[in-house]
Amino acid sequence: MYQDLIRNELNEAAETLANFLQDEANIHAIQRAAVLLADSFKAGGKVLSCGNGGSHCDAMHFAEELTGRYRENRPGYPAIAISDVSHLSCVSNDFGYEYVFSRYVESVGRAGDVLLGISTSGNSGN
Repeated sequence: MYQDLIRNELNEAAETLANFLQDEANIHAIQRAAVLLADSFKAGGKVLSCGNGGSHCDAMHFAEELTGRYRENRPGYPAIAISDVSHLSCVSNDFGYEYVFSRYVESVGRAGDVLLGISTSGNSGN
């Protein structure tokens, strides 16, 4: 019944991944990001992650994988998703939604920390 739709979606995802992997710049960008995170952790820094909508959930998942268990047992890494509903509501009300992430970073971010902003659309202004 839905087999063709499912097959088409999976084929499209496979094609997108294959195209992504063909561009060496993508691999180098991921490596640079990984080194940036590792260097921050080694220096006592943390990662703050954020996003809107579904990307907000991705940011939460990213932080959870760092503080929890990802693929193997290991020490947790310091990571915080900017996801506290009271903060989001307070800053949106007092300053405007465009400040919900920057205000948090101003408050808890330190030199050497990493901010990971996720946007699946690429259109988020904040």
